[in-house]
Amino acid sequence: MGVNKLIVLIFAGLLVALGARAQDKRYIPIGHTKYKDTVLVTHPDTTFEKDLFDVIGSVFHESKKLGKVDSVTSKPVISIIPAVGYTLQTGLAGTVSGNVIFRMAPNTRISTITVNPAYTQNKQVIVPIQSNIWSKNDKYNFIGDFRFYKYPQSSFGLGSNSSIGNENPLVYSFFRFHETVLRNITGNFYAGLGYIFDDRWNMYEKGQLNGQVSDYERYGPVDKSISTGFTFSTLYDSRDNPINASKGFYSSLQYRDNFTFLGSTTAWRSLIIDVRKYFRFPEHSDNVLAFWSYNWLVIHGRPAYLDLPATGHDPSFTTGRGYIQGRFRGAQMVYLESEYRFKLTRNGLLGGVVFVNAESFSAAPGTALQGIQPGFGPGLRVKLNKVSKTNIAIDYGFGRQGSKGLFINVGEVF
Repeated sequence: MGVNKLIVLIFAGLLVALGARAQDKRYIPIGHTKYKDTVLVTHPDTTFEKDLFDVIGSVFHESKKLGKVDSVTSKPVISIIPAVGYTLQTGLAGTVSGNVIFRMAPNTRISTITVNPAYTQNKQVIVPIQSNIWSKNDKYNFIGDFRFYKYPQSSFGLGSNSSIGNENPLVYSFFRFHETVLRNITGNFYAGLGYIFDDRWNMYEKGQLNGQVSDYERYGPVDKSISTGFTFSTLYDSRDNPINASKGFYSSLQYRDNFTFLGSTTAWRSLIIDVRKYFRFPEHSDNVLAFWSYNWLVIHGRPAYLDLPATGHDPSFTTGRGYIQGRFRGAQMVYLESEYRFKLTRNGLLGGVVFVNAESFSAAPGTALQGIQPGFGPGLRVKLNKVSKTNIAIDYGFGRQGSKGLFINVGEVF
C-alpha cells in the first residue's frame, strides 16, 4: 500500500471517529461545571477506594480516614515511587517514577508533569520530562517533551519482516527539546505550532552478532545527526482523565518539517496520527474497553537511521508490548492496540488488563509495508494515587520469534 493511500485511509478513520464522537450529546467535557473527575464508592459494604499510600499508612498504623476521594484542584497532587524494575531493553533498572497533576484554575482541564529518570543494568542513563499544561479556561495547551539519553540499544534491521537473529548493538547519546503551543478553536478542538530539536551524537554500531552486514551499515551510518524544525499540530480531546481515561475520545495529528537552514543534517518531513477511544464496558461498570491507533509516517526525505519510526519510540515508550524497544524500524509505521481494564478488588487497589496489539513497518523510505507482527498478554494494575487515578502498570507481553518480557510503567500505556 502506497503512503498516499495509507494517509487517506487513516484520515478517513479519523473523520468517522470524530463525527461519531461529536454526535454523543451525553458526554460532558472536562471543565464543564457539572463534571466530576473523581468518584465516591458507595457499595453497601462501605468499601472505599484505596491506594498504595493507604496500604503503607495502615502498615505503620497511621490514622487516615478513608472515603471520598478529593477532587483535583490548583494544589499539586504528587505521585512518586522509587523502584527497581526490569524491561527487555534495559535489564534491571533503578528509577524514580512519578507525576504531578493540578489545575491552573477551577473548571480547567487537568495539567500533568511526568518525570521518570533511570539508570539501568545496560549502563543506560534515561532522563525524560514530559509536560501537558492547560491555561485558564482551557484557552491554550502547552505540551513539552525534554529528554537526555546515554543509550546503548540493539537494532534488528529495517521492516517488520526483520529477524531477531540480526541483533546489532548500537550506542548513542541523545538530547531532545520539543515544545508545542495549541490554541482552542472550538469545543474540544485545538490547533497550533511547535519547535522541535533532536540531537544524537557518538553514534556507532558494534556490528550484527551473527557477523552479517547490518541494515544500519547499508542505510548509511553517521556518527552525529541533528533533526530540527517546526511542527503543525491538531488535537481533539474529550477524555475524562488524561492519566487514566474511562471514557472519551482523543485524536492528535502532528506534521513535522525539518530544515537544513536550522541545522538539520538532512531535510525530511513526517506525519504522526494518534487516535484513542475509551468505553465503559459493560456500560454501567467500572471496566473499560480501550482502543489505540498510532501511525508514524515519513512522507518526504531520508532521516538518519535512528530518526526512523520504531517500536517503543512513541512519546511514552509504550508501543509494541511483547517486543524489545527498537525491535522493528522503518520509514512507515502502522500500529493498532486494544486493552480491556477491570477491577480485581472492590476498593480499586488492584486491577487487571488483557491486551492485544499489531504493528507493520516498511523498510527504507519508498518501500512498502511488510508483515504484521502481533503482541498480546495480561497485566496487573496497582493504584498508586486514587486522586489522580495513577496506576503502576505491570504487564507481561508475548510476541513472535520467541519474544516476550516484562513491561512496567507508571500510568496507563495509553
